[in-house]
Amino acid sequence: MSEPNPAAIASTVVWGAFILAFVFGAVANRTNFCTMGAVSDVVNMGDWNRMRMWLLAIGIAILGTAGLQLAGAIDVAKSIYTTPNFTWLSYILGGFLFGVGMTLGSGCGSKTLIRIGGGNLKSFVVFLMLAISAYMTLKGLFGMFRVAAIDPIAITLQSNQDLPSLLAKGLGADRRTMLSVASGVLGVGLVAFAVARREFRTLDNLMGGIVVGLVIVAGWYLSGHLGHLAEDPNTLEEKFFATNTGRMESMSFVSPLAYLLELLLLWSDKSRVMTFGIASALGVVAGSFAYALATRSFRLESFRDSEDLINHLIGGTLMGFGGILALGCTIGQGLTGVSTLALGSFLALLSIIAGAALTMKIQYWRMMREA
Repeated sequence: MSEPNPAAIASTVVWGAFILAFVFGAVANRTNFCTMGAVSDVVNMGDWNRMRMWLLAIGIAILGTAGLQLAGAIDVAKSIYTTPNFTWLSYILGGFLFGVGMTLGSGCGSKTLIRIGGGNLKSFVVFLMLAISAYMTLKGLFGMFRVAAIDPIAITLQSNQDLPSLLAKGLGADRRTMLSVASGVLGVGLVAFAVARREFRTLDNLMGGIVVGLVIVAGWYLSGHLGHLAEDPNTLEEKFFATNTGRMESMSFVSPLAYLLELLLLWSDKSRVMTFGIASALGVVAGSFAYALATRSFRLESFRDSEDLINHLIGGTLMGFGGILALGCTIGQGLTGVSTLALGSFLALLSIIAGAALTMKIQYWRMMREA
C-alpha cells in the first residue's frame, strides 16, 4: 500500500473547495439565495418563499451531514462547532451584531462575495471592512478584548454540545440512535415545511435550497474524509489538510475572508498557503462572476451618497467582529454549524435573525418618519 501524499491531499481539498464554492456562487446568483433577503421578505412583506429556500437548504444539510456520520465518513466532534465549551455570550452578542451588520451592509458574507462577482463595488468595500475587522478580532486589537472580556463567559457542558450528544447524555441512550432521531425530525420537518406550499415549488427555489444544502454536505466530506488522515506520515498525528482551524470544515465566510486578505498581504511568506476557506471564498466570487457574464447581468454599482457609504462601512465592520465572536455567519453557523445540530449554532442563528429583523424595523420606521 502506497504512502499517502500530503501535498496531493491538500491540493484535492483546495481545488474541491473552489469547485464547490463556484457552484454555490453561480446557483446563489441565479436563484437570489440570500439570508438577509429571506428575513427582509418575511419582515417587510410577509413573503416566505426565500425563507423556505433557506430552510430547505438547512434541512438538506442536516440530513446529509447525519448520513455521513452514520456511514462513518466524518465525525462532527472534530469540528469547531460541537465542543463542550458553550460560549453563550459570544453566540448571542456576535450573532446579533452580525445580523445588524449584514442589514447595513446589504447582505451577509456569502452575499457580499456573490455581489462582488456581479460587479457591485459597494460589496467590495464591505469585503475589505469585514476582512480587516475579522482579522483584528482573530489576532489584533479587537481580539484582545474578545479574549479578555467575552470568551471566558461560557459554560462547560458534560458532553459535546450537539443535540445527539446532549440527548444521549441526558437519556442514557446511544448517540447514533439520537442522531438518527434528531436529524430525522429536524431535517425532514424543515424539508417538508419548505416544499409544502405550491407557490414555492419553482425550479429556482428548489435548485437554490437543494444545491446549497448539498454543497455544505460535500464540503464536510471533502475536508472531513478526503482531507483527513488518522496519522500524518510527517507528524504521526491526526491531520485535517488545508484548513485554517486544523479541523474539518465546510462553507463559512467570515474568518476565511480574513485569511484571504492575510494571504494577499503576505503573499511572499511561504508559510501562508491556500486553504479550504480561502479557496471557497474565491470560488464564490468566480462562480457568481461566471454566471453574471453568461447572463449579461454584470453591472458596476457604487454608493448613492455618503450615508450609504457609512452604512456599508459600519456593516462590514460589525459582520467581521460579530462573525468571529459567533464562530460563523449565516452560512458558517446558519447552515454548516446547524448541520452538526450544535446548540450554539442554533443560538447564533436565532441571534443573527433577531439583529437583522430589528435593524430592518428601525430602517422602516426611519423611512416612514422621513416620508
